[in-house]
Amino acid sequence: MSSRRDFFAGAAALVGAGLVSRAGAATLPEAPIMQSAATQPPPPPPNGRPYNPVVTLNGWSLPWRMKDGVKEFHLIAEPVVREIAPGMKANLWGYNGQSPGPTIEVVEGDQVRIFVTNRLPEHTSIHWHGQRLPNGMDGVTGLTQPGIAPGKTFVYEFVARRPGTFMYHPHADEMVQMAMGMMGFWVTHPKNPAQHAVDRDFVFLLNAYDIEPGSYTPRVNEMLDFNLWTFNSRAFPGIDSMNVRQGDRVRIRAGNLTMTNHPIHLHGHEFEVTGTDGGWTRPESRWPEVTTDIAVGQMRAIEFVASEPGDWAFHCHKSHHTMNAMGHDVPTLIGVDHRGVAEKIAKLVPDYMVMGEKGGSMGDMEMPLPDNTLPMMTGQGPVGGIEMGGMFTLLKVRKDQKRGDYRDPGWYRHPAGSVAYEWKGEAPAAVRSPDAGGHAVPAAQAAEIEVTVRKPRGHQGHH
Repeated sequence: MSSRRDFFAGAAALVGAGLVSRAGAATLPEAPIMQSAATQPPPPPPNGRPYNPVVTLNGWSLPWRMKDGVKEFHLIAEPVVREIAPGMKANLWGYNGQSPGPTIEVVEGDQVRIFVTNRLPEHTSIHWHGQRLPNGMDGVTGLTQPGIAPGKTFVYEFVARRPGTFMYHPHADEMVQMAMGMMGFWVTHPKNPAQHAVDRDFVFLLNAYDIEPGSYTPRVNEMLDFNLWTFNSRAFPGIDSMNVRQGDRVRIRAGNLTMTNHPIHLHGHEFEVTGTDGGWTRPESRWPEVTTDIAVGQMRAIEFVASEPGDWAFHCHKSHHTMNAMGHDVPTLIGVDHRGVAEKIAKLVPDYMVMGEKGGSMGDMEMPLPDNTLPMMTGQGPVGGIEMGGMFTLLKVRKDQKRGDYRDPGWYRHPAGSVAYEWKGEAPAAVRSPDAGGHAVPAAQAAEIEVTVRKPRGHQGHH
């Protein structure tokens, strides 16, 4: 596995000789490949103007070369294998070995040149979502350019005019290519590194896939019924935690390229929305929130001071978006006693397990799964199963986390007396309800009280 230091040292993969001529290959910048699904720590910029780098959750930033004052990047559109979480991999399409592709970081005013080589079996393009650029560089196949044919390389060149947070994705056969995972993040830093500066700056994309249990390739024609909801194509517990120092000012930028909105919720802290695709929000327009809804095609940047130590949940608040596959088309069996049926089925299917009559929790039970399939609700915490999947991770706030250290500090050690506990005393007396005269009535008799319902009068003539 190549490290980020290897990338800058030049030990990275070049474009295959069969894709371009030798003369053309000699002019192309390197095309680094990353296959690790772990979050890569941000390196300082090796050249060009200074900036504060971002951390791509379960991802990395694309190196560049400086040539005659121009920042040159090289993206390879290609089939990739992405580990969604330990125990499951998916056949996706992406860039430079991963889906999503690497984050591109530049500085306001940079002249940028991006080479895009197509190793897919069909034509593609790249749209630079939210950027101000010449119309011919906008990347819409058939409108501003022909598609990049398989084996060909196109060049996009423009000035990064506006600081902010953007995305990139194809505008060619979008239904297939985006459903297969083709997308990436773009950050244009302000000229002044002190402007909008924070201590930790995380970025990731929201993705959705429909991958049948036991299979590896998404169903690209799905429009509504997705079964895998991910941060940067990773499902919990495969999503890394965001590890910060207590007192850090933290920014989290999330872009949504799924087919539905996502109300993203943070526990233990309130935040402000400080940025959108359109730019930074003015301070006087901000207000405190604990959940922000990110619509399709939008980006939201939130900021807060990580003042409260602990392991705080961070997730989409749509409950089925914090589950993995196998959660669809399952009947509700709460309260249904099907022991007799279960005994008969068990004679035919020895591994059959009764599910759902007391709720959806599996507790510590495990059931057989098809190969390459994740449990619906999984992930172990320090005191048991977290019972979450999909779009869920943790913000880990620690007093002793060193500045610039993004390593996982392990589980939080709660101070004595600060953890919820079981009550061991006597149960409280039964709740009593008042009768019509205001007198207390035993709870057992309350259910027998006759209730008279009087229909409202008036508005005669309306039905």
